[in-house]
Amino acid sequence: MSEETRSETYAELAAVGPYGVHPGHALITLVEPHPGHEYAYNRWYEDDHYYAGAMAMPWMYAGRRWVATRDLQLLRVPEKSAVAQPVTAGCYISTYWITDGRYDDHMKWTVAINKRLNRDARVYQDRTHVFTAFQDHEATVYRDGAAGPRDFHALDHPYAGLVVEVLDAESAEQRAELIEWLCSRHLPERLAGSPAAMVTIFRPTPLPGDRMTYVKQVEGVGTRLTLLWFLEADPRECWEPWFTDLSTEGHGRIELLAPFVPTVPGTDRYVDQLR
Repeated sequence: MSEETRSETYAELAAVGPYGVHPGHALITLVEPHPGHEYAYNRWYEDDHYYAGAMAMPWMYAGRRWVATRDLQLLRVPEKSAVAQPVTAGCYISTYWITDGRYDDHMKWTVAINKRLNRDARVYQDRTHVFTAFQDHEATVYRDGAAGPRDFHALDHPYAGLVVEVLDAESAEQRAELIEWLCSRHLPERLAGSPAAMVTIFRPTPLPGDRMTYVKQVEGVGTRLTLLWFLEADPRECWEPWFTDLSTEGHGRIELLAPFVPTVPGTDRYVDQLR
């Protein structure tokens, strides 16, 4: 072996710590490639970064990329968003599940590997992180109860669309009330008979101080929630009536409601429809 890999350490690490399938944490990253760099960015992410900068890392066990073509971008609300300025910013979003209880272990690896990738010129610079955050799982609400895929299947199941909803509460106390309202009333009612099979709820965590400088610190750590609606239909086919009248009924503010469709790995499908 030409390079020391400390292979014996892997056997030791495998014998300790949590190793369940519950998605205890997520990485959700909304990115805008700079104009003129759409194809190059997509090929870098598809061919290199999705694997070397994400899926090859310990405890990140599922991932999926999604894209918003221009027509999908124009469905987004609100016009003045605290998340995306303008609200159409962020053509691509990637979602990853991290094993429950392994956040700290994963973060040590991800910070180190991204420093290495950056040093080795394997980080694409002509892009902007619009909304990138590691998040802790709060709850999952299912349309069909115990039937159908679970949340740990969500990034592998062939869902036809994703709607990302970011909510802000006024305080940590109000966020707790918002979670209770979402889980006990709002989401069960909205999911019934809808094209959405489940909604996962996450709350953001602060990024480490030694993160890469091109990723800004997470905002709204104590007050924000990110909801992922997994759709069995193309969001363009069901935006009305299922999403145009969403409301928090005074429990918080919708700061982003954005539909996406899955990318087709290994292709440049949709790249010519971003602008």
